[in-house]
Amino acid sequence: MHKFLLSTIFLSILVISSCSNEQSNVLTESDAEAFLQRVELEDKTLGPIASSAYWIGANFITYDSQKVVADYGKRYQLLALERARQASSFDGVKVSQENRRKLNLIKSSFVMPSPLDEGLAGEISTISAELDAMYGTGQHCFADDDCYDLEAFESIIDNSRDSAELLKAWEGWRNIGKPMKDKYLRMVEIGNQGANDLGYEGLTDLWFSQYDMPADEFLDETDRVWEELKPLYDALHCHVRDELSNYYGEEVVARTGNLPAHVLGNMWGQSWSNIYDLVYTPESGNSDTEIDLTKILIEKDIDEIEMVKIAENFFISLGFDPLSDTFWDRSLFIKPQDRNVVCHASAWDLNSDIDDLRIKMCIERNAEDFSVIHHELGHIFYYQAYSHLPDIFQSGANDGFHEAVGDLLTLSITPDYLHKIGMVSQEESIQAKADPISLLMKQALDGVVSVPWTLMLDKWRAKVFTGETARDDLNSTWWELREFYQGVGAPIDRDADAFDPGAKYHIPGNTPYTRYYLAKILQYQFHESLCNQMGFNGPLHECSIYDNELAGEKLRAMLALGQSAEWQIALEALTGTRRLSGKSMLNYYQPLKDWLDTQNAERTCGWEG
Repeated sequence: MHKFLLSTIFLSILVISSCSNEQSNVLTESDAEAFLQRVELEDKTLGPIASSAYWIGANFITYDSQKVVADYGKRYQLLALERARQASSFDGVKVSQENRRKLNLIKSSFVMPSPLDEGLAGEISTISAELDAMYGTGQHCFADDDCYDLEAFESIIDNSRDSAELLKAWEGWRNIGKPMKDKYLRMVEIGNQGANDLGYEGLTDLWFSQYDMPADEFLDETDRVWEELKPLYDALHCHVRDELSNYYGEEVVARTGNLPAHVLGNMWGQSWSNIYDLVYTPESGNSDTEIDLTKILIEKDIDEIEMVKIAENFFISLGFDPLSDTFWDRSLFIKPQDRNVVCHASAWDLNSDIDDLRIKMCIERNAEDFSVIHHELGHIFYYQAYSHLPDIFQSGANDGFHEAVGDLLTLSITPDYLHKIGMVSQEESIQAKADPISLLMKQALDGVVSVPWTLMLDKWRAKVFTGETARDDLNSTWWELREFYQGVGAPIDRDADAFDPGAKYHIPGNTPYTRYYLAKILQYQFHESLCNQMGFNGPLHECSIYDNELAGEKLRAMLALGQSAEWQIALEALTGTRRLSGKSMLNYYQPLKDWLDTQNAERTCGWEG
């Protein structure tokens, strides 16, 4: 019998059984177990088919593929809502601790739910598919023959030093956001209704109640950790602003106030690594002593597939199993020339039962993508580690854990690691380590700079979800928050109808962003703990867990827990503490912070007011 038909039959049985029990008003633990068994079966039969549909939708953006994605989205929305309703019916039934966790996860497994209404489920699914396609196919034309997509605009932002050209590219990409505004707000309206129907106050309550603690306590924790880290970010901001002012002149970058978003070397200002050469000069005065990984990749003729194999070997050195043949056959590594795809890098678990794990990425042969590949494979090997668990538990301990594991590996791309894998000579490795500020500055321009950005995105969404931010204030509130948290402002006045949040994939794509904030904190906690357990005695930024058996054992043991236990338990299993802390990041960057304080001694720092 066809698996889809089989699953439909089981779904019908599920509804009939539920109605029967409701009539008798007597639910037992055995009823809960039967319900959970049916959910597991549905996931195993329907899940892979739906995942393939979404894969096609992201890799073959056409009218038809978006219709299929919208249809599957509608089906799964209704199925998930029905599951949540039935899971809540067992709230008063005594069940095992494991089954209670499963039931709670089913109830809260939503990002943008609709009410249990076929029409609204279809509408929100269609809007979601349309927004995803609008982003994936987005381009802006200044004239008939002068059109740019995101890749073309990013090439300018990442590489140009012409402030006028940068401003044109920065503003050009943000034009794709304007048509998204009404669709986005309608989606939020339906999502709030759906969250209400599930017993939540709204989407904000739903999103932040998924962290094994009350939402308000969790948000207090994120703010507490940010206050720990803010002095480090403030020092970096002060230094970068002064150096950019020296380069561009005060008419472009003032020595006080916010940094203009267009000159930061990244389309969204979430990373400043591409302007490293403008804000730091090696102590030796000779940049040839630094490791230029992009140049090495080109000179050694390392292609896109070889870059992925290098990252795979990192995980194999820690004791993980090699990737399957299907990974190499079915993943997307290079942007196709004959069709539109969503190039945003992502990792996919289409069916872990048969080891069908893939990445989707338009790889560029540069240092940034070399790091991103290590990150994406972190997701893949996390999938591999918990594939033995029931489907309901096949996820990260919380959504930040998945991102943190990938980010953890990027901290181990040290000069010593690059020497061990034959990318640089021992002499080049020693030369690179001789100037630790250079190494730390490069990392901080991404790892530290991104922290307030990852915090403010969901702060903005929370205001939109609750209605605190009105339709006409969507864009102004976006920039108020960016100025408050990042000290980054729009380089020009924005139109009243602008929707700059839509120019960032995770907004139209409905990807919660607090996970990236957690990842930024957790990766340093993971790194410091593993390095200490390995007995590493040097500076944290020189430690690499590559090819260390103990680190591999500790990491695999934590990953294997999946979502079967509270995230605090998983954190404790690896680090010995159940508490988030910014201290590991501060310890990692302490040499840089000391250097920045000296540089900033005579500068006016801060940007408020």
